[in-house]
Amino acid sequence: MRIFSGISNYFKEVKSELKKVTWPNTKTTVNYTIAVILFSLAMMIFLGGLDFVFSYLLSKFVL
Repeated sequence: MRIFSGISNYFKEVKSELKKVTWPNTKTTVNYTIAVILFSLAMMIFLGGLDFVFSYLLSKFVL
């Protein structure tokens, strides 16, 4: 039965720690989400461009 008291204690500690967290408001969450999406799109375009250039150069040298 000691394992059940350990699990219970764990969840009590998790609950108390989650009360200490400062959660972001909706505006901040939306701003961060937009930033992540824009960064992901920029990296997609950049890496896709590199892939296109290197594929083109490789086809010129190999073939």
